[in-house]
Amino acid sequence: MEHPSRRNRAVMALPPRVLIVDDETINVETLAWMLKEAGFTPLRAASGPAGRAMAARDKPELIILDIMMPGESGFETCSQLTADPATTDIPIIFISGLDDVENKVRGLKLGAVDYITKPFAREEVLARVKIHIRLRQGLRALLAEQAAKLAQIRDAQQAILVAPEDLPEANFAVRYVPALEAGGDFYDVFPWSDAVMVYFVADISGHDLGASFVTASLKALVRQNANPLYSPVETLKNMNSVLTTLLRDGKHLTASLLFLNRPRNRLTVVNAGHPAPILVTGRGEVEQLAVDGDVLGVFEAVQCGQIERPVAPGDRIFLYTDGLIERFGQAARGRSQGLDRLLAACRETVRLSLDDAVAAIAKATLDGADRPQDDVVLIGIEV
Repeated sequence: MEHPSRRNRAVMALPPRVLIVDDETINVETLAWMLKEAGFTPLRAASGPAGRAMAARDKPELIILDIMMPGESGFETCSQLTADPATTDIPIIFISGLDDVENKVRGLKLGAVDYITKPFAREEVLARVKIHIRLRQGLRALLAEQAAKLAQIRDAQQAILVAPEDLPEANFAVRYVPALEAGGDFYDVFPWSDAVMVYFVADISGHDLGASFVTASLKALVRQNANPLYSPVETLKNMNSVLTTLLRDGKHLTASLLFLNRPRNRLTVVNAGHPAPILVTGRGEVEQLAVDGDVLGVFEAVQCGQIERPVAPGDRIFLYTDGLIERFGQAARGRSQGLDRLLAACRETVRLSLDDAVAAIAKATLDGADRPQDDVVLIGIEV
């Protein structure tokens, strides 16, 4: 039996495939001979549509594309190749008798990586083919390395998030969906005292890698300050003092901090520029717990709004981030429209278990999207 490592080396040793798209047979066969003699595997297509189909199916390492072809020109072929997700990252070299600057610039603007003028020299063609395949391989290796690092960050970030089964006395359910491998939204749940449970949701502006790094600090920051030494408002103000030194490049943070005293049926909500939590009573009445407050991490002094109110066993509170209710692009949806959908979903799921309710609300508001445009956190809490 062949050793697995030998099979892997055999796969890695396959010669790079180069697709030649040209209607002139003599050009195709000349290029194919050059490439094969140099150790490449040439693929042939006599038209733009045939070349596009072959590129999508066979995934060559590079495409050599003629411009002057009957029917679909090379420019049109290039435009469709770069627009197709299946072929968009395959480098394209134009090879053409058109040697004016205007056509060269047009080809490069359409997404080609190089332009060779006919008549071509063997050494020039091979040199350019090799360098662009090496560049592509180097980019792939870099992206794979970045993906691996992001996966490590994602795993580390997921590890610091509390799962409902880790803290059953908190009686909560959660849906957390990062837009990227690692997200800029964060939540935490932990006991403040024997009687009081704390629920925290935050949204860092942007959903890039920098935002995800900040979330790793939030767990320690909120737990250090949410303790009996400080009032709920003081907790957020203390966090703001640290965040103003931590956040850079215009980043800021919105947050909702909820204290639930189940023995006394008492709820305290403190807000810092975050979407208002939603209260759903056991009778199905829905209310926004709207309270004003400044965002954190921008101003040295902030005002954080606070409300206190009684709750009853069976009541539910939903904390969420704005990725749940907003949409951009072609499927644009304003915050108020998204909020109306969220309120309706909260009302319609009142008879479901908490886990099922959170799942149904997320499905209704995310329109079934597995990967939303922005990070999403939805926490359901039952009194």
